[in-house]
Amino acid sequence: MTGRLESLTAGQPIVYGGDRVTHVDDDLAAAFEPGDHLVVVQQTGDLLHVPQSEHHIVESAVTAALDGFAELARSSDEQITAFFERFADLLADDEVFAVIASANDADVAAAAARGRSTTRLELGATMRDDMIAGLREWAKADAGRDAIIDVIEHPGWTLESRRAPLGVVGFVFEGRPNVFADACGVVRTGNAVVFRIGSDALGTARAIVSSALRPALEAASLPTGIVQLVDSASRSAGHALFSDARLSLAVARGSGAAVSQLGAVAAQAGVPVSLHGTGGAWMVTGLGADSDTVTAAVTHSLDRKVCNTLNVVAVPQEIAETIVPAVLAGLDAAAAARGTVGRLHVVEGGEHVVPAERFVRQVTIDRADGPSAETAASPIAESGLATEWEWENSPEITLVVVDDVAHAVSLCNRYSPHFVASLVTDDTAEHDAFYAAVDAPFVTDGFTRWVDGQYALNKPELGLSNWEGGRMLGRGGVLSGDSIHTVRYRAHIADHGTHR
Repeated sequence: MTGRLESLTAGQPIVYGGDRVTHVDDDLAAAFEPGDHLVVVQQTGDLLHVPQSEHHIVESAVTAALDGFAELARSSDEQITAFFERFADLLADDEVFAVIASANDADVAAAAARGRSTTRLELGATMRDDMIAGLREWAKADAGRDAIIDVIEHPGWTLESRRAPLGVVGFVFEGRPNVFADACGVVRTGNAVVFRIGSDALGTARAIVSSALRPALEAASLPTGIVQLVDSASRSAGHALFSDARLSLAVARGSGAAVSQLGAVAAQAGVPVSLHGTGGAWMVTGLGADSDTVTAAVTHSLDRKVCNTLNVVAVPQEIAETIVPAVLAGLDAAAAARGTVGRLHVVEGGEHVVPAERFVRQVTIDRADGPSAETAASPIAESGLATEWEWENSPEITLVVVDDVAHAVSLCNRYSPHFVASLVTDDTAEHDAFYAAVDAPFVTDGFTRWVDGQYALNKPELGLSNWEGGRMLGRGGVLSGDSIHTVRYRAHIADHGTHR
């Protein structure tokens, strides 16, 4: 027998994973009302409550996107180009942007009052310029909605494989207003998008929609449904979105735990998933490393905290006496540029290569919840190499002394998020061996912050994939708007006497 869930009882058993049981707690039982949805994460047993109101918000947004997607097929590539151009022009208009900036100021102030990090939330001049530049890149990009990929000639008939739009993309990301423009890149290839931005930036997102996005769609005579903001500050709206089986792809970008949970929700709903969560770059200094190059690479990898920011530095014991000071100089330079001091974690056994005074000197570290009095350096267990330091203003890294580069690679392959790996060396053979052995999609010989779709590929990204959950099938680690496509096949039968 089947029925509809109308209520929950404290202590009620819920089966998950086929053979495990979790139980409803008091708060969930009290909050659940008729019409609400309960999402059971089959991997973990997490019980996610989606109120009926949140479900309706998401359901309406996805329906509008589906309708818009169908209409978009009848729109021209020139209209899509006009949309991106107009969107960029509106963001570049100081009068229009003043409204958006005011909303962002309010978001930043509210987030700061709650002790939340605001470094990625602030929509300053640089972020604004990047958004405008990204939209203009999409305006110039090849449409590719019906591009011929391959043609196979057969006796009496021909087969074409052609690119085609995928459908509606669900996109959940943290409170970074610039990602808003990145998400619109899927329209270039004929797709629609429904996104939920982090609650910290919801006011900014609303202002962008009303002041720039919707007017740009209307000016280009495109269906307004193709870009939908889930207008809710509740995390349950993200759970509702990724539970909607009408999505063609679910993209999650943010902190590791939240992204993993969202991915599990989408996967069990039968929606393909692209996750962009855990970050933190690793840097190894090779035997052929130059001290000045190491300092520069460290400094330029710590200008701000994002996913491609330097997190771990591995130095072979043989060169530690000369290279560790270069690493510390880079950390200190990056901190000084931000008007603060750096924080160092040293894997146990490597303390002897760091000046002893760093382990006793008290410094003020800028944390998201306020200043914190800490020592400049402290020891950490080897397992701590798996920790991504989510610093606010004070650059923070882990230093590990290794036997050699091969030892560093083995630690990277074991503890890192399999994301960005750098070997600073002047020895080509040493770097070739590193590239062959390290398990990461992004490999370099210098600073790590180049790993960015817009900076490196001139394509605004929806996210950067690590290899924690397996290597990408058929595409690279940069998920961009033009990555969102499928393939259709079209046959032309010239000789109707052809048969099998």
